[in-house]
Amino acid sequence: SSKTFWTTTGMFPQELIIGFPKRVKISKVSIQCYLVRTLRIERSISKEPVGFEQCVEKDLQHREGQLQMEEFPLPDFEATYLRFIIKSAFDHFVSVHRVMAEGM
Repeated sequence: SSKTFWTTTGMFPQELIIGFPKRVKISKVSIQCYLVRTLRIERSISKEPVGFEQCVEKDLQHREGQLQMEEFPLPDFEATYLRFIIKSAFDHFVSVHRVMAEGM
């Protein structure tokens, strides 16, 4: 829902894990967030959310008063779980408004 969001508790790093019912093929991950400075995306192909490996890490641009919209192309990528780690921020609190994974 565009009316809801997830917010951090004020200290970093913070993490958000999204699970799929089974292993899926993902070609791109998109995120809409606010005040995130450094974001890392990791994946797990296990049946439980363990054994994560880093896929991408990026410093995001600060956009005062606007959501940050970032896309991460991930060719030949499979995952059962995605972990989003917010390593640092431009303020004490950040928010994640939408996460989308495209693929099969």
